[in-house]
This record gives sequence, structure tokens and C-alpha cells, in this order.
Amino acid sequence: MKPAPFAYQAARSVDEAVALLDEHGSAAKVLAGGQSLMLDLHYRRTRPALLVDVNGVEELVGHGVDDGHLVLGALVRHADLERPVVDDPVGALLAHVAPYVAHPPIRARGTFAGSLAWAHPAAEWCAVAVALDAEIGLHGPSGRRVVAAAEWFHGPHRTDRTAQELVTEVRLPLLGAGTGIGFAEHRRTHGSFAFAAAVAAVGVAEGRVAWARIAMANAGPVPVRATTAERALAGQSVASCDGAVSEAGAAAAREADPRPEPHGSVEYRRHVLAVLVRRSLRQALGSAAAQVTRPPAGRG
Repeated sequence: MKPAPFAYQAARSVDEAVALLDEHGSAAKVLAGGQSLMLDLHYRRTRPALLVDVNGVEELVGHGVDDGHLVLGALVRHADLERPVVDDPVGALLAHVAPYVAHPPIRARGTFAGSLAWAHPAAEWCAVAVALDAEIGLHGPSGRRVVAAAEWFHGPHRTDRTAQELVTEVRLPLLGAGTGIGFAEHRRTHGSFAFAAAVAAVGVAEGRVAWARIAMANAGPVPVRATTAERALAGQSVASCDGAVSEAGAAAAREADPRPEPHGSVEYRRHVLAVLVRRSLRQALGSAAAQVTRPPAGRG
């Protein structure tokens, strides 16, 4: 099939794009990376009257650090994150996760912000955003507003964004020294959506876990933050927390709300999630411990 007829307009500024969205409302769609949108157009799952192309909007390009946050413009591509974009564990985490996103041609065009706007339950970036308490910046007819990732996802392909608003940036808190990061995913083929995935960040101070952040992808209709699992790690000794890691994996599986699929029952999906949470936590604890034991530059 081919897309149904639609009008096309390339916006040159955020204000112009917002004006077009305000005028056309739900009849308009935003084209940034387009790696999901174009497929839906092709199969006529969506039939917009207008496509608003924002690829020429310079305000949406690039990344930087502001007030303790890594700020990703809405046109930052998946491939841009395959190498750390900031000297902080959050940069390492993004670089670790990026290769799991689809195939290289898709990573070359698709965007981080677009993944959050599309809100697929299996999307890796959505789980990262929830785990790290990201903030999504939007511009609309009434001006700018910011939505916490915990409030952003309303269901599969449903977010807090209104039809008149444009996602302009995503803000990820810097994690700081002493933070370990981990990510684990299971999928049937290299380019498949995640059957399940887990992302973890662990802050370590004086040999103990000061805090932990854990989120799971494809564990429910929205990314699932495993808060009970996080509490199971808090205060544990990094040197001897295997039991706490196992407890956290089991707790995360209970917090998940997976749906049955042709390749896995609910029980099996919970088992996989528990395994992935444990793997991601062991990675995170290992990378945090390595920072403590790493010799100073120029010695050893």
C-alpha cells in the first residue's frame, strides 16, 4: 500500500511548527526521524491531513549540559548517542543502550525524543527515561511546559503531549561519580523489538548502595519503574549483595504487568524480566566498583 494523500510543510522554527499544529490539531503529524511514522503512513494506519517536517528547525539540533542535566534536542538521532556525548555515567549508559535500537539505518534517522513521543512499550529509550527521571520539554500555543517521564506515558502510543504541542527536548539528570550503569535485553532476532529489557543505575558511597534506579521495557503497557526492587538494594554492601540482587529481580518481576505473547506466557515473561534485572544490576554494581578500585591516572 501507499500513504493516503496528505499535505506537507517544512517548518523553519519551533514557533512555525507549533502554529501549524495549533491550526490543524490531530489532523497533523510531526516528521522528525520518521522511522515509525513512515511505516504507519505506508500501511495507512494513520492518515494525517498534514505532515509537519521539523528537520530544518535549528533550535532542535544538538545536545548540551544545563543545570545538572544532559539536554538532548528533539533532533538528536539514536546514532548520535552510540558514543558518550557527556563525560558522565549517563553518557556511558546511552552509548551502551544505543546499539540495541533497531538497525543502523534506523538509528541514523530515528530520534531519542521521537522514541519517547511514539511511546512503544518495548522501546529501550522509554525505559531509560523512566529509570533516570527524565523530563520532556514541549512547546505549545500557551508556551513551554515540562513533563516528568513518570507522568509522560499514558499507554501504548499515548503520552501527555497534546496534538497542538511539539516535543523540543529531553533532559536527563547527570548521575555523577560513583554511579554504575547496566542494561540487559532479550529479543528474538537482532533487529526485533525487545521481548523484555531492564536498565539500572546504582549510586555507591562508602562501599554501600546509596540509591538504585531500575526500569523495565515491554513489562506492561508503559515502562515500569521497579521501586520495590530499588528499595531492596538501598544500603546493601556492594561487596556482598548477591542476595539483595536476587531479591530485587524477584521484586521487579512482581511489579511488572506483562501481557501474554505468542512467544511467551505471562509467567515466562516475568521470569525473563527477573533475570534481566539481575543482569543489569550486576553490570551496574560492577561498573561502580571499578570506579572505586581504578588506579589514579599515571599510576599502576
